Amino acid sequence: PPTRYNSGSMILAMENAGKLIEDEELREQIKGAGIGTSATRAAIIQKLERIKYMEINEKTQIITPTKKGEVIYDVILASMPDMLNPELTASWEKGLEMVAKQEIEPEIFMNKLEKYIKAKVGKLVIPM
Repeated sequence: PPTRYNSGSMILAMENAGKLIEDEELREQIKGAGIGTSATRAAIIQKLERIKYMEINEKTQIITPTKKGEVIYDVILASMPDMLNPELTASWEKGLEMVAKQEIEPEIFMNKLEKYIKAKVGKLVIPM
């Protein structure tokens, strides 16, 4: 098995997530930025620990997923696997950049984003 992440290596992996993207344009979009910002990555890890998705060993800083975290991962993998791919983050970043450059209207971007999220969440909800 691969070595476990520790809090430091997890932050580096988040920072370098663009290396996992095959699409060159999207890889360039997230290059140097990664997932989150340098100011928010540690807070993201702390929140995942606080809501019990993972545990961090105080002595070694090794990160271990909790049962709750594993279940969440399995549900996302089965229902919306693209949410686990850094290409999705890169495409959202590209859309935000297009909005900032006024190449696309903010409402158009938000409508596309909302439609995507509703479609994904709709697969998770069982109608009563």
